Amino acid sequence: MLKKLLAAGAVAIGLTGLAAPASVAARTLDEIIKSGTIRVGVNPTLPPLGKFDDKNEIVGFDVDFATEIAKTLGVKLEVVQTGSPDRIPFVVSGKIDFVMGAMTRNPERAKVIDFTVPVHTEVLGVLTTKDKPFTDWKQFNEPSVTFVQVRGSTPVKFIEDNLKNAKVTLLDNYPDAVRALAQGRGTAMIDVIDFMGEHMAKHKVEWKVVETPIDIYYCGLGVSKASTGLKDWLNVAIFELHRRGKTDEIWKKWFGMDMIKPVGATPYF
Repeated sequence: MLKKLLAAGAVAIGLTGLAAPASVAARTLDEIIKSGTIRVGVNPTLPPLGKFDDKNEIVGFDVDFATEIAKTLGVKLEVVQTGSPDRIPFVVSGKIDFVMGAMTRNPERAKVIDFTVPVHTEVLGVLTTKDKPFTDWKQFNEPSVTFVQVRGSTPVKFIEDNLKNAKVTLLDNYPDAVRALAQGRGTAMIDVIDFMGEHMAKHKVEWKVVETPIDIYYCGLGVSKASTGLKDWLNVAIFELHRRGKTDEIWKKWFGMDMIKPVGATPYF
């Protein structure tokens, strides 16, 4: 899973807990409805997906989206603080009914938990300004190009391996890196662009996301393989939220821009 959070290690596949056995403690859809509450795991260290507000309550895209899920089911939402290493163990142990926090689908995770259809995407791409002529990320492999990157983030290694001819300026954080790019002190930045919106909005610059992405990640809800009926119901609910435009509305509220590669509503799942 890649994200703004590349610097914090959110890029890691996060295989912690994959050896855990499926749990019979997972609640069925009927049990959730009868209880009147559905429990979602949210990581409050991945803003704007999840963060603590000034009242020390967890808010963000994940909470708002999960709230819509609960409303559709006709139950209350219980938010359970869930760190990245805890996501899969919490699901298989039945501590939560489903988990968010940029749950990227991959074959290893799918051996242990089930995934719904995608809720959102994350685009690993190139951010530059409209005055630059680039249309493909591979065009940046030139000595005249200077990437402005956050020190220690995964894209630095990607540039070293794939764009060897370009230069790199390293800064300590995202606000400084985006500011430097806005001031013309670099050509571009590689990162999960969705998470740059709040920083981009602070500068009166005509930004451009290079049309060809480096990669696109599809993030859904993670559920236990023992949660009978829940995944099927969630797929229908997610479809309805996409179809009504609710997902895009919540995304724009928290990210400050439209989803770069919208999932869209597909009836096939």
